[in-house]
Amino acid sequence: MRRGLLTTTALLCATLSSFAATARPNFVFVMIDDMAPDALYNNRFPFLKTPNLDRLAREGAVFDNMMVTTSLCSPSRASILTGTYAHMHGVRYNETQDPDPKLVQYPQALQKVGYKTAQIGKWHMDHHARPRPGFDYWLSFKGQGVYNDPELNENGKVLKQKGYITDILTDKTIEFLSRTKDDPFCIQLWHKACHGPFTPAERHKDAAPDGRFKEPASWSIDFSDRPLWQRRIKAHGVHYKKWVASEGKPVPDYIRPGKWKETNTTRLNMLRCLLAVDEGLGRVMQTLEEQGRLENTVIIFMADNGYFFGEHRRGDKRLAYEESIRVPFAIRYPAMLKGGSRIKGMVANIDLAPTILELAGAEIPKTMQGESFVPVMQGKAEGRTAPFFYEYFQEKYAPGIPTLLAIRTPEWKYIAYPHESAEEGNCDELYHLKEDPKELKNLIHWPEAEAQLKTMQRLLEDAKKQYVYTEPPYKYKPPTKGIPRVVGETRSR
Repeated sequence: MRRGLLTTTALLCATLSSFAATARPNFVFVMIDDMAPDALYNNRFPFLKTPNLDRLAREGAVFDNMMVTTSLCSPSRASILTGTYAHMHGVRYNETQDPDPKLVQYPQALQKVGYKTAQIGKWHMDHHARPRPGFDYWLSFKGQGVYNDPELNENGKVLKQKGYITDILTDKTIEFLSRTKDDPFCIQLWHKACHGPFTPAERHKDAAPDGRFKEPASWSIDFSDRPLWQRRIKAHGVHYKKWVASEGKPVPDYIRPGKWKETNTTRLNMLRCLLAVDEGLGRVMQTLEEQGRLENTVIIFMADNGYFFGEHRRGDKRLAYEESIRVPFAIRYPAMLKGGSRIKGMVANIDLAPTILELAGAEIPKTMQGESFVPVMQGKAEGRTAPFFYEYFQEKYAPGIPTLLAIRTPEWKYIAYPHESAEEGNCDELYHLKEDPKELKNLIHWPEAEAQLKTMQRLLEDAKKQYVYTEPPYKYKPPTKGIPRVVGETRSR
């Protein structure tokens, strides 16, 4: 009788163990490169038709305040993988190195609990395409790669592939899914799109010919209440030679806004690059559905950093304004998220790794600085508990943008330029986001905001201690003779 009971118990435990293993969610993490936070899920561009990305929102949740800790490709990607800030993982700049190997990356932690992992697409950290630890399948390319007929590295073998890169990465993802049927899996489908120079697929090159862009509210600012370096950039340029050449030259007190143009082929081509991404997502979801695995797969979509579509009279990213630090972000996971949800609380890219690991039932490494937002997905919390801390480090090839630190709460943002002289006009910035979400009015010198400024400065110092902030290795110094040649940080923007 006792042997029969033990046998029955053993069978029950084995059955439960098998169920737990199959019940663990799979992960498909789709990431694009560069995108305005409101380009999707906000009807900003009604001419942009993305039915499959829209399906994620309809059947999942859109997070309106997903932030990136550094709005630059390589640092953001390293932060996503390690759950740490750039000053911790060491990838402060583009294409210089991979994350500190002492830090556990979440795919490595998933492998330890039985997941099959795949990196398919853009890596964009250390400047080579060879396989990295943590992945059972590797397909990537060097640096930014190219849109058409790319050279790829597949599990250590270099191959030349004909076709459009977005379609190729989608094909490889579907092939991986067809080979991985029994084990839980995590796929990083990290696209080259939508990085410039923007090259849509041939079938999309003439899409949305009537697309128009409305003038952003902050296009008309004159920079009179902004730090002097912003006016100097507008007057003289941001890159090294121009920055050196502008030493000692006058900087205007304000910059007159130019005329806004509703038609812009460059911006339109950037959005056209999204169309192949959307089609690829549809194919991946269809494959999962046919395999009976869609409902148990967490589908994550985001951009690695934000992008200015003329806000603050800028393109690109890097700065601490909302359009740069916030990214489009959606998750579909029916077991936990109600379709059509909008989550307003703050979350950050360093929160992704601990979130994925908690969902997978894996141990979260103590080195990770992010917070799991599983409680947010469960409706038990509104957002991360800590204020959001942002950092960007001055780059040698474009020293016009200085090192900056920022702290953001749901209502306020403070941006500090620790290495710049306030006496020379490089003031800090303070914005009341609740009343001024477009960041049009810098309150840094307003007596009415003095108490709030002190609060934000204290929060910034607290964050630096909490995240063990360290100073960057580079700070621009005007040359004493000529213009020396700059080595490094010049391959990619």
